[in-house]
Amino acid sequence: MKRQNALLAGMVATVISGSLVAQENAIVRELGAKKPAARPAVEVVFVLDTTGSMRQLIQAAKEKVWAIANTLATAKPTPDIMMGLIGYRDRMDKYVTKRLQLTSDLDAVYEELMKFQANGGGDQPESVNQALHEAVTGSQWSQDDSTLKLIFLVGDAPPHMDYPDDVKYQKSCELAAKRSIYINTIQCGGIRATKRFWVDIAKRAEGRYFRVEQSGGTIVQSTPFDERLASLSLEVDKTRLYWGDQKILEYNAMRCASTEKTKKSSSIRAQAQWAVFNNGNVTGMRNFLGTNELCAAVESGKVDLAKLKKDQLPEKLKKLSTEALAALVDKNIASRKKLQAEIVDLGKKRQAYLEKKLREGKSKDKPALDLAIFECIRAQAATRGIVYAGGPKL
Repeated sequence: MKRQNALLAGMVATVISGSLVAQENAIVRELGAKKPAARPAVEVVFVLDTTGSMRQLIQAAKEKVWAIANTLATAKPTPDIMMGLIGYRDRMDKYVTKRLQLTSDLDAVYEELMKFQANGGGDQPESVNQALHEAVTGSQWSQDDSTLKLIFLVGDAPPHMDYPDDVKYQKSCELAAKRSIYINTIQCGGIRATKRFWVDIAKRAEGRYFRVEQSGGTIVQSTPFDERLASLSLEVDKTRLYWGDQKILEYNAMRCASTEKTKKSSSIRAQAQWAVFNNGNVTGMRNFLGTNELCAAVESGKVDLAKLKKDQLPEKLKKLSTEALAALVDKNIASRKKLQAEIVDLGKKRQAYLEKKLREGKSKDKPALDLAIFECIRAQAATRGIVYAGGPKL
């Protein structure tokens, strides 16, 4: 009976609910927020193997995911991006799948991605079939044909093909193709059996196959600019102030605290990537500000501090006079502009440094992985009229 209960528990997908994502989506709906019509839309779900065999590869896989996210934001005009995650293991593990639905709150995506730890598994095949089927059918994809819809399957082991109650990957790939969802596969490590399946999945869903070495295919593990960028990221976060009803204030306080905790526990390289993303493009800035950021609202003329009610402010700001609050807002605006200017400058230097290393390490018969993934994104985006120029964000 104990084994049966464990099996039943393991077969049920774990959906990350009651989280920042659920609150963010509810607040956006309540405020009637809509995507700007002029912007292209990109939706991407990363399906990541989190079993024990990925222990030496999980950090590299996380950073590869974030490099792809950074690259997706470089289209002109800057796209609206929604991201989702599925971590998968196998039956009898703590979970079979753990899902984060598509959301525009990319800080929440970053947080959940960094939480994924490699554990479980045992036998080599994993529940790839279930994870892929959930990505195709369980993600709340847009019905708009102009939206670029992508899945990146990242893992090191082949799917279990012996579970009789599974939806096999062939069926999921067929559904993906019908729904104009590209499935790209990134094989971690060199298990021979995996390659055959990863290549077939990509082929059936009109995607592309890639392979990552244990290092993650990164050009270098760090740059001379990463530590300063990570530090600036934490500093610029402190310039955010919020206003609104109690629900919005509580949400933003939780979001800021959660983001700070996640950043401090993640690698310096990941923090640098995130700093550049959040402060270097329109999509990142919108994610950085979140909902009802006071300094941006005052600067744009949306909010008049003289008319703002005290009960719309967090406790630490309620005691301030209008003049003192205005002085604080002005100080934060000036500080933010200075910090973000340095982040943008260092971000350009970081990118130039990595591109130099990319050129130095590139060979004719084995192009760098980041460049190959960028070319894949560019080709798939072109089918939706989305233009990517330049090169990958590394």
